[in-house]
Amino acid sequence: MSVEAHDDSAVIRVRVPAKLNVALHVGPLDDNGYHPLNTVFQAVSLYDEITATALPDGDVQVRTADAEWLDGPDHLAVRAARLLQQRHGITDGCRLTVRKTIPVAGGMAGGSADAAGALVACAKLWGLDPDPEDLTRLAAELGSDVPFSLLGGVAIGTGRGDQLVPLLVRGTLWWVLVFDEAGLSTPQVYRRFDELREGGLGPRELNEIDAELLRALAAGDAEALAPLLVNDLARAAVDLHPPLARTLEAGREAGALAGLVSGSGPTCAFLARDESDAIDISNRLAATGRVVRRVAGPVPGARPLS
Repeated sequence: MSVEAHDDSAVIRVRVPAKLNVALHVGPLDDNGYHPLNTVFQAVSLYDEITATALPDGDVQVRTADAEWLDGPDHLAVRAARLLQQRHGITDGCRLTVRKTIPVAGGMAGGSADAAGALVACAKLWGLDPDPEDLTRLAAELGSDVPFSLLGGVAIGTGRGDQLVPLLVRGTLWWVLVFDEAGLSTPQVYRRFDELREGGLGPRELNEIDAELLRALAAGDAEALAPLLVNDLARAAVDLHPPLARTLEAGREAGALAGLVSGSGPTCAFLARDESDAIDISNRLAATGRVVRRVAGPVPGARPLS
C-alpha cells in the first residue's frame, strides 16, 4: 500500500530515551545461543531524536548526525523501517535523520532506542495505527532492548530482556552518568562473562530480582535502592576495560550513594540522593576531566514530538 494523500514534505520527529539496568542478572548460555536475563530497566532523560521524512519510491535512507560511520543498511533504524514496510505492505519510503546524545556502544541501548524511534516515526509517517502489542512484537524481532525503548518508565525484563512487566513507581531518581571515549562490544562482554563464569568468577545460575530492590524502586527511595544495585556483567566489562574501576571509585569519592556499570558498559551511572546532590556529584566528576551528564528517571519511552 501507499500512504494516502502522500506529502513529500511530511516530517515526523520522535524522541527516545536511554535505559539503565538498575539490576541485571545473567544466566548461563542456553542451547539457542542466548543468555537468559532477569533485569530491571529504567528509562532516563538522555535522548536520541529520530526524524522521518517521506520519500515516494520505497527507499529507506539514514543519516546519523556527527556519526555518519554508523549509517548503512545494517543500521537498526533502517531495519526497523524496512520491517514495518514488509509487515504492512508499504511502498513509500523515508529518510531517517538520527541525532544522538545516547553514547554509541555505551551500554545504554542507543541502537535499540533508534530502532524504537524509527518504528514510531515511520508508523505515523505512513498513516499506520498498529496495535501496541503488534509494534512490541516487531520491536522484539529487532533486538532484546527495543521493546523497552518503546515502553519506557520502569519494567522487569525476562527472557532475553524483551518480555516486559511494567512497574508503577513513585518519585524521581537522579543519576550522574560518566561517559567513556572507548566503546565496549556487547558480544565481547558476554563472551568474557562466560569465560569468567567458567573460571568460577561469575554466577553459576540465573539469580532472581531482589524484592527489596523492587520495593525501593516503587517508593522512589534512593538510599534504600543504593546498596541493592547489581550488574552481573560489570566484572567482565571492567576486566576488558580496567579504567572503569577507577571511574567507579571516583564516583563514590564524589559522594554518590552507589555506582554501577550501565549494561555492558562502559558508561557508568551514579545514584544521587536528589537533584541538588546530583549537581554536586557531577561538578566534582567534571572537575577530574570526565565527561558527565545529569539525568532523571523514569521517563516515557519513544514519543512523537510532531
